[in-house]
Parts: sequence; structure tokens; C-alpha cells
Amino acid sequence: MPEESRTDVRTPPSKPEAAPPRPNGHREEQGKPAQKAAKRPLRRRVARFPRRHPVGFLILLIAIIGLIIGAYLLLRYLASYESTDDAYVAGHLNPASARISGTVIGVYTENNRSVVQNQTLVDLDPRDFQVAVEQARANLAQAEGALAATNPNVPITVTENITALANANAEVSGAQAALAAAQHDYDTAVAELRQAEANNIQAQADERRYAQLVAKDEVSRQLYDQRLAAARAQAAMVDARKSAAQSAQRAVAQRQAALNQARSTLNQIEKNNPRQIAVRRADIKSRQGAVQAAQAQLNNALLQLSYCKILAPVAGVVGDKRVEVGQHVMPGDQLLLITQIEDQWVEANFKETQIARMRPGQNVTIHIDALGLDFQGYAQNMPGGTGAVFSLLPPQNATGNFVKVVQRLPMRIRFKRGQAGLERLRPGMSAEAKVWVQ
Repeated sequence: MPEESRTDVRTPPSKPEAAPPRPNGHREEQGKPAQKAAKRPLRRRVARFPRRHPVGFLILLIAIIGLIIGAYLLLRYLASYESTDDAYVAGHLNPASARISGTVIGVYTENNRSVVQNQTLVDLDPRDFQVAVEQARANLAQAEGALAATNPNVPITVTENITALANANAEVSGAQAALAAAQHDYDTAVAELRQAEANNIQAQADERRYAQLVAKDEVSRQLYDQRLAAARAQAAMVDARKSAAQSAQRAVAQRQAALNQARSTLNQIEKNNPRQIAVRRADIKSRQGAVQAAQAQLNNALLQLSYCKILAPVAGVVGDKRVEVGQHVMPGDQLLLITQIEDQWVEANFKETQIARMRPGQNVTIHIDALGLDFQGYAQNMPGGTGAVFSLLPPQNATGNFVKVVQRLPMRIRFKRGQAGLERLRPGMSAEAKVWVQ
């Protein structure tokens, strides 16, 4: 066995007695051996420790490895999320408001009661609005009656216009025929006048020739008298034919005037017929507009009557009730609020130094202080600006009084559906949000 091993198994020597103290100022003589054995070097002792204490060394090694792994896992865990306690539950607060003025005659809910959508919450006195509905119905009936009375005017006018047009055409045709007859009579009278004038010339010539003969006693006086009477008769016939021709000419002028008048009447009828129909149709459209206006008034009156019942706009829990029976409300007055329990989220205000690795859709663990429960959610969207930007008086750093402050940005976090306890959440509850960024 080596000497070192034999030395290790020996019992350690007893501690030598301490040397008596020496007077101050005296040093130990040089070269004199030390009373206590010197310690081995640290490197040597460390190198010998695994052989002298193998179990302890193994435990120490495992502890060191576990500490390293634990530190790594701890650092990785701390880097895997961003958290904030500046968070709270938020939700929609839907007001139930009056849309008309009236007196409250019934209230059917109280604070903290659950209501369903379209449930009647408040009733207003409807009598004034019922009267308005009846009046609107009467106006509508009157307008519909006027329209019904006006509707037949168009076909009646069309029939009358067709008849008038046919009559005018007949009058024009008759006037044209009368003019042609008058013109024929005039031509006949002129021809007869020409014939009478020719006969008169012949008669006058015979009368002059017989006058010469009777002066020579070559013919009898009786024969001369006959020629004289015939000449005078032919002269009278010429005058008569002239008068007849003039009369026939005036008749032609009259017939021409009658024809012109008939044509003017026909032209007037042809032009006015479409206008009369357009007027009738415009009257009908006016009546139809009156009916539509009356119908709109009726619809408005019915709508105003329906506003006497104030319904729940959404399902939820009633809060901030301000209405009582007998109260007179005005349009826009808020009567109560309804919290939508089924649509809530968390507003988490993270520091601007925390959002570098945040993205929409990342998983979020939400701890609700009031319930002591954890819920799972997800980041719905990233904020559009810091809270200071959307405040009533946003900061203006250009004024010169600039102090750099870490800003916070509100992130909306939605709850995942189907979790137990979501119905117990209420807007305003404090929360802690932990966004898992890895």
C-alpha cells in the first residue's frame, strides 16, 4: 500500500501542547520547526475530495446541475411573459333612455335584476299618442278617398279627348265638303253669268238691228217690241247672274272661314289632349303624394306610440336606475343602465417597455382579485396610443417642462368562451394580466 494511503488511515496525532507565551518583542528563532503541521494546497484538497467523499461529491454535483437548470428555467420563465396589475374588467354599459316626453305609469325592474333583450322596463302614458294615431288614420282615409275620386279622371279625359278629336275631324271634313260645294256653286254662277252676258250681247245687238229696220218700216213694230223686251230681259238676267255669282262667292268665303275655324279647333284639340291628360295624371300623382304623406304621418304616430314602452336594448343586469312612477321624462333622459354580462373583457395597461414582444392573439392568464380565480384569454388587439394621448388634457411636451415618464398603453384582452365563472365577472373588478409572449 502506498505511503499516502497508509498515512490516511492512521489516527491523527494528538495536538501538541501550546508553547508558553514569549515576552513581547521576541521573535521565534529561525529554523526552528513549527508546532502545527502545514495544510495541503487547496487544489490538492479539491482533487482528493471526490475520492474521500464520493457520495457528498455526487450530491454536490447534482445540486450544482439542478441549480444551473433551475436558474435557466427560472430566467426562461421570467422572460416568457409580461404582466401588470394595472388591469380591470370592462364591459358594455347600455343605457335605456326615453325617446319621447311623457309621464311614467309603470316601472318593472330594479337595480341588480337580470333582464332579457326586448323586455319591457318602463311604460309611459300613451293616451296622447293614441289620439295622434287616430287622427293620422283619419287623414290617411281622407287622402285615399280623394285619390279614389281622382283616378277615373284620366280614362274619362282620354275618352272625351278621343270624341272631341273625332268630332273636330268630322267638322273639318264637313267644312271641306261645304267649301267644295260652295266653290262649285260659285263656278256655276260664274258660268251662268258668262252665258247671260253672251245672251245679253246677242239680244242688245238684235234690238239695235231691229230698231234700224223698224225705222225703215222693214219689220213690224211688234217684232221690234219683242226684240226690245228680249234685250231688256237679257240685261236683267245678266244683273241677276251677277248677283248670284257674288252671293256664291260670299258663300265660298264663308265656307272657307268655317273650314279654317274647324281646322283651328282640330289643331287645338290635338295639342290640348296630351296636356289635359298630363294635368289629370299630375293631379293623381299629387293625390298619391298626399296618401303617402298621410301614411308616413300614421307610421310616425304609431312609432311614437311604440316609444311609450321602453324595452331593454340588450340582455344583462340592471344598474343605476333613476326612474320612478309619476316621473315626467324628456327625450334623451337616461333611465337606467344595463351591463352585458356575456360580453366583457379586460383592459390591461402595460408599460411601453413591456409591449415590444406582444402581438394580437397571444394567450393571456387573467387573475381576478375578487374571485381568486384564473381565467384564460387572448390579446384581441394592440392599442392605438397611450392613455395620456386620449386623456382630456393630453400632455404637451413642447412647452419646455418635459419630464420623461414611462407611459402605459391600454390593451384589450378577451376571455376565452366556455370557462366556468365568467358569469360572476362584473365591470370594474381588479385583475392581473399575464401575457405569454413565448
